[in-house]
Amino acid sequence: MQTEYFQQLTQDLKQQGTGTPQLILDLTQYQHNLGLVQSRLPAQLKPRLVVKSLASPPLLQLASEKLNTRRFMVFHLPHLLEIIGTFQQADILLGKPMPVQALKHFYQKSSSQNKANIQWLIDDIERLKQYLQLAQNLNLCLNVNIEIDVGLHRGGVSSQAQFVGLLKLIQQYSSYLKLSGLMGYDAHVAKLPKILKCPEKSYRRSQQIYQHYKTILQQQFPYLWHEGLCLNGGGSATFMQHCQQSVCNDLSFGSMLLKPSDFDLDHLSTLNCALWIAAPILKVLPYSQLPGLEVLDYLPHPYKALFIYGGYWQASYCYPEKSRLHMLYGRSSNQEMVLVPKYCGLQVDDYVFLRPTQSEAVIPQFAQLYSYSKRKFMAWDTFRE
Repeated sequence: MQTEYFQQLTQDLKQQGTGTPQLILDLTQYQHNLGLVQSRLPAQLKPRLVVKSLASPPLLQLASEKLNTRRFMVFHLPHLLEIIGTFQQADILLGKPMPVQALKHFYQKSSSQNKANIQWLIDDIERLKQYLQLAQNLNLCLNVNIEIDVGLHRGGVSSQAQFVGLLKLIQQYSSYLKLSGLMGYDAHVAKLPKILKCPEKSYRRSQQIYQHYKTILQQQFPYLWHEGLCLNGGGSATFMQHCQQSVCNDLSFGSMLLKPSDFDLDHLSTLNCALWIAAPILKVLPYSQLPGLEVLDYLPHPYKALFIYGGYWQASYCYPEKSRLHMLYGRSSNQEMVLVPKYCGLQVDDYVFLRPTQSEAVIPQFAQLYSYSKRKFMAWDTFRE
């Protein structure tokens, strides 16, 4: 079935393609994934789309409509400006703390529209003080969301004293700072080797930590607490666990909707890969020849050597089957060598296909994403910056 799929895709690309490497979205599989996610989300969890993982306006628009959400997580300042310009009444949470200079640049460049819907992420007291000074200088009230370390150990609040210090400063300067919520990212749950801690125990522990900070906020700072706070968590890797039971009310995800290979996890097995790289074949050699080792030309060669247009993407070769890189020849982003079985019948101008390992790493490398449906292609712009 997979072979027939790629053979058909090759024929359609040869008729309609650009003759250059193209990033392909299988629209049917993307819609399948959106439907599955919609069916799993409980009412108390509001979906938040991760922009860096779905970095194309039509891609985000489809997900926004299907999941009925205007909530976005943004990691890159140019993406922030794009989202504000594309989606009216967007609710934006920064996924990482921004240097204060980035905030200053943003407020200098953008109009006043939608700024009230932005939650800036805070990871420590020094950054909060910087943001406070900027808010005072610009006469603004900034929405701030506190990053808490729930086990990933990538920064953020990791002690009660740190947390209380932040909340006190926010409460003291309420004219310039407004607490919008908490954010706890738990990617480590699925990534830790099981010999260290099983995912179930790791997830429970991350939720206990999250609940601990939530309780401190409720009990010690009732003036700041309210039911409308954004209690954000998750990520694609822990989506299913949060759907079953979660301290959070706001759940971020994105990559799993395209299912790159880094998300081949047991609990995401019902989602399908929807993203491929198609690369034209420029040259076909009967076998691989190594410079300076021409003596090896006389040995048996079970593989042909293809040279493709482009290469060195964060992706693995998936068609033709048993394609692989040469161990010694080296990588190339210009004309990469790919070894294919001797019996493989691919010729010049045919295509090889790769499956990205991450969507966020690959999408920005292409100016357009080609949506493929009913054997037709539609070019969608990407956030290339």
